[in-house]
Amino acid sequence: MSNVLVFAEHAHKKLPKTTLVALKAGQDLAARTGGQCHAVILGSAIDALAGELAEYGVAKVYALDDPALEHYVADAYAQAVSAVAKGKGCDVVLATATAIGKDLLPRVAIRLDAGMVSDVTAINADGTFERPMFAGNGIATVSVDGAHKVVTVRATAFDPAQKSGKGAVEKLAPTLDRSTLKTKFVGFNETKSDRPVLTEARIVVSGGRGLKNGENFTIVLEPLVDALGAAMGASRAAVDAGFVPNDLQVGQTGKVVAPELYIAVGISGAIQHLAGMKDSKVIVAINKDEEAPIFQVADYGLVADLFKAVPEMKEEVEKLKH
Repeated sequence: MSNVLVFAEHAHKKLPKTTLVALKAGQDLAARTGGQCHAVILGSAIDALAGELAEYGVAKVYALDDPALEHYVADAYAQAVSAVAKGKGCDVVLATATAIGKDLLPRVAIRLDAGMVSDVTAINADGTFERPMFAGNGIATVSVDGAHKVVTVRATAFDPAQKSGKGAVEKLAPTLDRSTLKTKFVGFNETKSDRPVLTEARIVVSGGRGLKNGENFTIVLEPLVDALGAAMGASRAAVDAGFVPNDLQVGQTGKVVAPELYIAVGISGAIQHLAGMKDSKVIVAINKDEEAPIFQVADYGLVADLFKAVPEMKEEVEKLKH
């Protein structure tokens, strides 16, 4: 029997979809090992968030409320989370493979002397894990030995947890050796946008090198993005060319998305890009090269000049809205 401790990220006093995905994966893993799923949330003035978190079917929520934890800092959070896992008998620590999850959990693994498996896409009945390798062309089945395990899961691989009853909330004082903390929070320069968050959007429209320059992202692509109420993404080629900032990058070394609709505009479909979006429910590709690899994964493909096709598509979307 192994109890699972889920690290719950939060932002702007809300629990993002990625946290609900971690909760569902934690519940699935606990069910397979005969244990319970617990959660830990860190921050300052988090009573309301802890109460909401307890509604998602976890046995207990551990709330670590301290001004020192108001902002994520890796060494402080690693100390606090690993101490909860040890003190509360949780053999597995799990989080979503977000930027914070990828930064935090290896540090927790070191502190727990635990084996770690990252970017998990499935949990098998025998307690082994599946994770992609070679840009998604292969799937590895991984078992983790030892008393403790640390796991990150891919944000697109599990459904979000649903509210299913109220668990208990236990407030804890964080275990921090403040003399050993070597980093401090200085500031957070957040990119603000009225568009949906890329990793949580129902519709994503991504542009590639075929748009030729950053100005065309603004003139050609953005009107379609806004007409659809979509998030905007980009290929690595477009990011490397300086057309758009790297927080829009979709792919193996960018963000992994699985929206209901993914529209790839001027993207050839290199394997690294496909690794970040091929789990989308419906994929539409617009490219003038009929041999482009993107058409191999697209549900709908349009061989056309994007500079003509995209404005026409935007006009048709606007007509449907009226």
